[in-house]
Amino acid sequence: MSLLAVGAGIAVVGALGAGIGIGIATGKATEAVARQPEASGDIRTTLILGCALAEATAIYCFVIALMIIIMLQ
Repeated sequence: MSLLAVGAGIAVVGALGAGIGIGIATGKATEAVARQPEASGDIRTTLILGCALAEATAIYCFVIALMIIIMLQ
């Protein structure tokens, strides 16, 4: 059972990358809006799309971790 927990933990580590990526993207988007307020609509749209893709990666990692725990018991 402990190797299952290790495998699930490693699978969830991918969510860490998604969190870091979203943080960096949000910071850069804030800087871009501060420099060019007239482009805030385009920047917001691109930011939301990028965050959605990063969150999808985190969700895939979570689903894989659950599959490891449930299917390999």
